[in-house]
Amino acid sequence: MQTQEINITVENQIRLKGNLNIPDGAASLVVFSHGSGSSRFSTRNRYVADILNKEKIATLLIDLLTEKEDAAFENRFDIALLSERLITITSYVQELPKIKKLPFGYFGSSTGAASALTAAAQLDGVIHSIVCRGGRPDLAMQSLPAVKVPTLLIVGSLDKEVLVLNQKAYTQLHCEKKIEIVEGASHLFEEPGKIDQVAQLASGWFKKYMNKLKIKIHAVQG
Repeated sequence: MQTQEINITVENQIRLKGNLNIPDGAASLVVFSHGSGSSRFSTRNRYVADILNKEKIATLLIDLLTEKEDAAFENRFDIALLSERLITITSYVQELPKIKKLPFGYFGSSTGAASALTAAAQLDGVIHSIVCRGGRPDLAMQSLPAVKVPTLLIVGSLDKEVLVLNQKAYTQLHCEKKIEIVEGASHLFEEPGKIDQVAQLASGWFKKYMNKLKIKIHAVQG
């Protein structure tokens, strides 16, 4: 597996740091959109990324905010800013020779789910699959009808308030969709075995909707 740290320049010459992992024979790429107060060092997202890598899915864990920006609480809920950053990051990795021909997906957690859904709604034909973990898709309510790609919402059964918000958002999605409730899991999926369930659900979803897409792309190119 190839591993590298990348730096992506966004508006006002702000540099965002990310960790890109490309397993041998990668079939797709998933960009992680982290939640409020989280970063590319999130132990839960890194665990999910490791599982995806084992399934030949490349991953990019990248900070959407600098440390200074993240210190301002309001930035963590600025979905417009986070979405624009995610779009810029996606455009950047589209040009990287090793992965630009792969189908792309998003994995969003907490508020990062809202930015992933908003960005995907604007990037028609670029993003092919979305998974949200303990997400806040309700913060992207206006963008949800424009999301056209298969979307999986994963919520813990003990995370009752967020579960209700996901169920409301679910009705506004007009794409292929599914909501998975992980029994006995709270918002952070900290209970034994629960984050593993998230990783397995995410892996299955991405493989179902992106690995077969790669086959089709190669068939056309061939």
